[in-house]
Amino acid sequence: MTRSYDIDATIVGAGPNGLAAAVTLARAGLSVRVYERASSAGGGAATRELTLPGFRHDVCSAVHPLAFESRFFREFGLDRRVPFAVPEISFAHPLDGGRAGVAHRSLTRTAEGLGTDGAAYARLMRPLVERTTRVSDFTGDTLLRVPRDIPTAALFGLATLEQGSPLWNLRFREDVAPAMLTGVAAHTILPMPGLAGSGAGLALTAYAHAKGWPIPIGGSQAIIDAMVADLIAHGGELVTDHEVTSLDELPPSRVTLLDVTPRALSRIAGDRMPDGYRRALARFRYGNAVAKVDFALSEPVPWTNPELHRAGTLHLGGTREEIAAAENAVSHGSLPDAPYVLVSQPSLFDQTRAPAGQHTLWAYTHVPAASREDRSEAIIGQIERFAPGFRDTILSTSSRTAVEVERHNPNYVRGDISSGSPGLVQLLRRPVLSPDPWRTPMPGVYLCGASTTPGPGVHGLPGWHAALSALRHEFGTRALPDLSPASDDSI
Repeated sequence: MTRSYDIDATIVGAGPNGLAAAVTLARAGLSVRVYERASSAGGGAATRELTLPGFRHDVCSAVHPLAFESRFFREFGLDRRVPFAVPEISFAHPLDGGRAGVAHRSLTRTAEGLGTDGAAYARLMRPLVERTTRVSDFTGDTLLRVPRDIPTAALFGLATLEQGSPLWNLRFREDVAPAMLTGVAAHTILPMPGLAGSGAGLALTAYAHAKGWPIPIGGSQAIIDAMVADLIAHGGELVTDHEVTSLDELPPSRVTLLDVTPRALSRIAGDRMPDGYRRALARFRYGNAVAKVDFALSEPVPWTNPELHRAGTLHLGGTREEIAAAENAVSHGSLPDAPYVLVSQPSLFDQTRAPAGQHTLWAYTHVPAASREDRSEAIIGQIERFAPGFRDTILSTSSRTAVEVERHNPNYVRGDISSGSPGLVQLLRRPVLSPDPWRTPMPGVYLCGASTTPGPGVHGLPGWHAALSALRHEFGTRALPDLSPASDDSI
């Protein structure tokens, strides 16, 4: 007897990865329905008024290094659908005494500002900067596959080995260039030095010197809105305010893709999940967490170094050694007195974020998993270290502990915004050791969230890969759907 289906594909979760899967399947001509527990789509790329009316804050992700480099976003033509501001200074790293490392989009100009270490920094980064698209394609797939571009993989691997080991200072003589590299690597919330953090940091730094770190005009929500619009334009549906607690609640469909964590999948699948796969998912480990503060400001941050006003992103925490000490304290379950703080100042580049003359500031710091500590004062203290008088510019704040971060988005288990530790083992086993980690042993059921390869970040790649796997296995097609925008979709 032939089974009847209400719909071809059901997606659970309308974050960037769930929507990437939905768009890909809808473009392949399938009927698609997306269920989202929140009242609107967005997940890790939502934008909301968190402090005062008229101040629009990015709830999680704010700056998007992979907006122009992700294979999915290149296929989708994101840069033709969403307006972006691309600061000439991708990121900056203040140090005591008014000094700062400044990462211009121009690698040459950056090296010129690094004095004695400029040439060494350029030698490290130039081979990757010249190959950023190939670096993105290599790191954006499962590492169990043989790289299509072996020379690029080898160059990337050698640089990662150097900067991910105790030898990471060998090429440098001063403290600015090492601090800059460490500030980017610290995005991963991993002990330092380490290979996984080093690899991610080098890739992000290469993107900073190639196409920059873009900031979407209107907030990260603009990326989500473009994906939802494309889904609906191709016959898809979005159902909000609908939490899925069991696969049995979903309408019959040929394929189901879930933008959830392995822990949530085990709960939702119930008895359908084979015991062996359940045990494998139980071995998946979640990482440490973030505590976040959003600020409404009366004026720009009064940075001591004036160049910092031209940077979209800043990494606060001092020298390489100071940041490593802070991150290693978090990995051992402690709250550092002088934490690493990641800061974005989007309203300097996007006037839609705040009322005229006023500003928004986005900041988070790392904390042990499930921390209930409000880190507002620690974050303000580190900003004041490099911008005396900052406290006097604050009109309002919105603070979330790690526990509250998870409450907002259950995929951030215990406050882990990576949806699973991005350590080296779990880059290979994300969430299981497989050349097709998105496909589960349950017929027609796929995982498509950040807990799958290639991991965290707003790039849509887990969803895209999962959708392509479903098209191969469930619908017998290997053709890549055309995701490019119609002429009237372009900005």
